[in-house]
Amino acid sequence: MKVTNIEDQQLRLKNKVKVFFHKSIANKKKRGFCITKDIMAAILDKWSLLIIYNLAYHHTLRFNALKKNINGISSRMLSVSLKKLEEKEVIVRQAFAEVPPRVEYKLSDFGLELAEKTVEMNAWFLEHFIKEEVEKT
Repeated sequence: MKVTNIEDQQLRLKNKVKVFFHKSIANKKKRGFCITKDIMAAILDKWSLLIIYNLAYHHTLRFNALKKNINGISSRMLSVSLKKLEEKEVIVRQAFAEVPPRVEYKLSDFGLELAEKTVEMNAWFLEHFIKEEVEKT
């Protein structure tokens, strides 16, 4: 029986998912958290990717600059999102002992890699929808 290209792709994907599940379960037993539920869900919410992309683009930003760059985010939501991203080691918060206090945010090494991967994924989404729109016309 000959395997088609599509069947081969499905089989490779199935194997990747299987390996992911096994590693994820092992990680949860070892570290006590689930990669998908505890990390991915935290960083892929409505505001977190915008924060990550702003820090990827600007490198280092202060709170008010982030708030100004992210249309519609409240101060409270920005504060909550920044704390969550810091807990997940996506961003680094640096406080300076000055008067008035100065706090800057930047991506961690993990955050930089994450930004690169997610921007690739979002570019793929965009290409898909642009292609779909062109095909409709």
